[in-house]
Amino acid sequence: MIRIDKSRSVRRRVSISVGDVLEAKAERGKVTFTPKAVVDRAIAEALEDIRKGRVCGPFETAEEMLASMKGRSKKQTTKVKSTAHSR
Repeated sequence: MIRIDKSRSVRRRVSISVGDVLEAKAERGKVTFTPKAVVDRAIAEALEDIRKGRVCGPFETAEEMLASMKGRSKKQTTKVKSTAHSR
């Protein structure tokens, strides 16, 4: 953990709060911190799930999707193979 500045006035001027996620970038002997939205983290986690195959579908209908959701245990499986649905 890095303590940047504990001054409220500085945090207010740059619109950050205690606990905000900041991206650090080093350039030309300076470190720049950029506030990152929590959404960025959620998107990164979702993309990681996709890379690791922790996805279901595609589904032909909404009913197929709902049946898949109801049939799944509470614990997410780590790898789901995508197969064509045959009827």
